Amino acid sequence: MNPDFAQYRLNLSESHQAISDLIFNAIAQELTEATFKIWHRHPVWFLDGNPIVGISSQKKGLRLMFWSGADFDEPQLDVREGKFKDASVFYNQVSEVELDDLMRWIQKARSIQWDYKNIVQRKGVLERIHPTL
Repeated sequence: MNPDFAQYRLNLSESHQAISDLIFNAIAQELTEATFKIWHRHPVWFLDGNPIVGISSQKKGLRLMFWSGADFDEPQLDVREGKFKDASVFYNQVSEVELDDLMRWIQKARSIQWDYKNIVQRKGVLERIHPTL
C-alpha cells in the first residue's frame, strides 16, 4: 500500500477505511498510468498532471469525486450545479459500492476529462481534453 495513503486512512472510521481500500485498489488496478498523491489533504489521482478522481471523508460519508464526472452520463453520480464538471457519490458501507459501476466510472475518468490543470491560467475557463487512449 502507498505509504501516503496508509497514513491518510488511519484517521478514517473502520467502515470508511474499508471503502477507501476498495476504491484505492480499483483505481490502482484500472489506472496504472495515474499518479497518486495527497492533495489538499485528500487522496487524488492525476493523469498528466490533471486531477481526475479523489476521495474525502465528510459528514455525509466517504465521498468519491470525479473532476469531470458531470459528463459521464451516470445517474448514480450526483452532479453539482456550477461552472465545474465534477460529480460524486457518497458511501457509508463497503456493501454500497457497486464494483461494476466503480470500474466503469474509473474508465470514463480516463477518457472524459476537462482541463483542471490549467484552469488558473485560463482564468477559470475549463476546456475539454481529448486524451489519446
